[in-house]
Amino acid sequence: MYKILLLEDDEMLLQTLKSLLANQNYKVTPVKNINQALDETYENSFDLYLFDINVPFGSGIDLLKDLRDSGDKTPTFFITALKDIKSISKGFDAGCDDYIKKPFDFDELLVRVEAILKRNNPFIKYGDIKYDQEEDRIYKHDKEIELGEVSHNIASIFLSNIGKIIHKDQLFDLMKKPSDIALRVQINKLKTELGLNIKNVRGLGYKLEKL
Repeated sequence: MYKILLLEDDEMLLQTLKSLLANQNYKVTPVKNINQALDETYENSFDLYLFDINVPFGSGIDLLKDLRDSGDKTPTFFITALKDIKSISKGFDAGCDDYIKKPFDFDELLVRVEAILKRNNPFIKYGDIKYDQEEDRIYKHDKEIELGEVSHNIASIFLSNIGKIIHKDQLFDLMKKPSDIALRVQINKLKTELGLNIKNVRGLGYKLEKL
């Protein structure tokens, strides 16, 4: 599960973003000021920083500059209402990877977050299972697992969409001779061999439950 540090002093936006990202299976740590953010970066490691710029006790830009100077290379997005070129330039000079300008489209934010996390962290972990998205390889206890083409493809789509419903038709498209019985056999195989907690969602399809 990817971990995101979210620095935002607007309580409503903070909770909205936290909920939105949590629904996408990201573990979000929300903070409202520079001091809280510094404490979290000192005590924990994260896969992504989402920083507002104008926050209590300092600036998100100065915070990022200090983190970069200390060797912290965590990908960082600024979420800000600032639109002037000077502020944007300062942000990139400090080492940010992207700007999200308020007001913004939530779907666009999710697309950008997913893209940079995949680029910097190709592995998806699920218990003792690890899925390498770039190489399309599945490991259990760090040993590669050979499942066969159909089972591998079905496992891959579940591991890439933890907590999301995969419609039955999407799974049928991955099978050579699709049927309800054949799909149940494949699901049971993945439960047994990989320990995937896949649940049937009546009338819709299947979902790999979050751990």
